[in-house]
Amino acid sequence: MATWEEFAGHAPRIAETFVRRHAATGNLCMLATLRSDGFPRISPMEPRFFEGRLWLIGMPGTTKFADLHRDPRFCLHTATVDTRAAEGDAKLFGTVRHDPDQRLHRRFTEALYARTGFDIRDRQFEHFYEADITGASSVELHDGRLDIRIWKPGRPERIVTKP
Repeated sequence: MATWEEFAGHAPRIAETFVRRHAATGNLCMLATLRSDGFPRISPMEPRFFEGRLWLIGMPGTTKFADLHRDPRFCLHTATVDTRAAEGDAKLFGTVRHDPDQRLHRRFTEALYARTGFDIRDRQFEHFYEADITGASSVELHDGRLDIRIWKPGRPERIVTKP
């Protein structure tokens, strides 16, 4: 498993595609979790980068966080509406881990407020999830072919090209 910062150091092209597409959609991604009956759930989410880590934090009481509490595995996909993926897209696979550090929560909410004006500084977090990345992939269109980059811990990025 890797923190965001570790992952970005080992898989810089996939990380760059993820960051670029994440920003292009106003931070919107699609989060896949597992429901209590074992079926997948897809939910919109706005993951945040903070202090070199990727955080999955959101509205309390939502089913996606109940899913992650029960089973920490996830897939996070940059939202795309382009069927040709001309701008690329990326997926991250991993598990989440709750960080109960109240000082971290305060720093995060202060930084979020300073950056966006969204004020959750007095909120208590039941789920403050850091993403541990266990794999990733991205696709980019180059000269009419699709380059698929794949990363797993302990290995460099590799490319599979489709015509």
